[in-house]
Amino acid sequence: MSLDPPTYLNSLQNNIRARPIPWEGAVRAGTITDTDLKKIKAVDKVRKDQRRQTIEADPDAYRLLLVGGDQGKSVLESASKRPDMIQYILVLAGDLLDDVPSLLSILLEHPDPYKPFVPLLSHSTNPEDPIPLLTSSVLASMISSAQTQFSKSTQKTDEALPKLYQYLSTLTKSQDSGLQDIAVQEYSALLKTKKSRELFWGQRQDTVNPLVDILRAAAGAAADNDSTIWSGKASIRSATEAGLSSGVGLQLLYHVLLVLWQLSYEGSLIGKGLEKEQEILALYTQLLRLSPKEKTTRLLLSTLLNLLTPPANKSTLLPTAVTVRLPTLLTNLKGRHLTDPDLLDDLNSLTTMLSEYTSSQTTFDEYAAELQTGHLRWSPPHRDRNFWRENARRILDEAQGELPKKLLAIMQKKWEEDKQVLAIACNDVTWLVKEVPERRAQLEKMGMKARVMELMADENEAVRWESLRAVGEWLRYSFD
Repeated sequence: MSLDPPTYLNSLQNNIRARPIPWEGAVRAGTITDTDLKKIKAVDKVRKDQRRQTIEADPDAYRLLLVGGDQGKSVLESASKRPDMIQYILVLAGDLLDDVPSLLSILLEHPDPYKPFVPLLSHSTNPEDPIPLLTSSVLASMISSAQTQFSKSTQKTDEALPKLYQYLSTLTKSQDSGLQDIAVQEYSALLKTKKSRELFWGQRQDTVNPLVDILRAAAGAAADNDSTIWSGKASIRSATEAGLSSGVGLQLLYHVLLVLWQLSYEGSLIGKGLEKEQEILALYTQLLRLSPKEKTTRLLLSTLLNLLTPPANKSTLLPTAVTVRLPTLLTNLKGRHLTDPDLLDDLNSLTTMLSEYTSSQTTFDEYAAELQTGHLRWSPPHRDRNFWRENARRILDEAQGELPKKLLAIMQKKWEEDKQVLAIACNDVTWLVKEVPERRAQLEKMGMKARVMELMADENEAVRWESLRAVGEWLRYSFD
């Protein structure tokens, strides 16, 4: 899939191409050789067809120039103390690779084609330093080509790729959307193979997490504030073509979604971890509500399908999908005028999968699944007297008391940005004590009563009210 070159990178490359370089002086100083200079001048500032003819006439000479060999060092290594020359040669190398695709194959025949480039990724810690930025572009082209050229990943590629991922992650963590987009587009070019995706996931704290942070910003929720995502209060009216929440542009959003879609082809590997660490289903459900274009909706749906389809994921992810109200949203999506055939196929597949799952679930299953997500909302069971009358004892007994332990774990968090969760948890304690009063001692021994009493002093009115109700049920039986 070809993406438009990032504007920031194009502008930088054009600026460097226009700079005069004192090549003859570099030869006199011994920085580069006269042979190097002749090779450079033969392909610099000439027509594309002339470049191709020159390189195809002597491919080994240009492999030696760029990556070195037995007969000498790479020109990048020779000019290591001249940042201006390194920048110019990196731009020229990128142009040559674009204009003469066969040069990529020639370079990759070298036993260590990435050797002159990889050290340049750590040239400085400044994300705007042109040298590592330009190097990443050349390396991305080379590694992407290697993935296509060779049926199996090579050791040198597997060694270089994590270092490139690490550098690109510094760009995604920056506040500059231009730098972020460069990194994301290069990620997309690299995630062609199972091995590259596995390495990407293995470095997920640096690779995946910043991308999810961008999506959270687009959905209107910071990394530590999921209330907007879980409540689903945002409207598509808050998303525009120019940008979504926090100024995330549509182009950057699309490119980030594209990378995570590519990664989702390893759904069996990443599905559970992505949900546990990022609550990805709630986030993607919210982004579906906001999605301003069919192309973003298509990527969201396809990624969800890739994550939910593997049998290993269904027992944990399908209950969560129901809890975040994905089935309802899919029904609403069917009411939109959607025309993309792939999008419609994925929408129908997801709808069928979730319909088959929900038809086999009881209200108890729904409640248990919601507890397992670790995030509560006012779903129907919480206020249903009949539900508690029929299921309170089962909740306490199921799986050796796993569910009340999960409820307590939820209550012990502060939920500074979503106090509603604490109010709902206190409501549930009220019903447990009311319907199974003889088990009060069990709950108190767990620490549930003490936590409820702490919450009576919470700053949130709803939390105070619900905790007061729970304590009231305990006091009702205090003189028994």
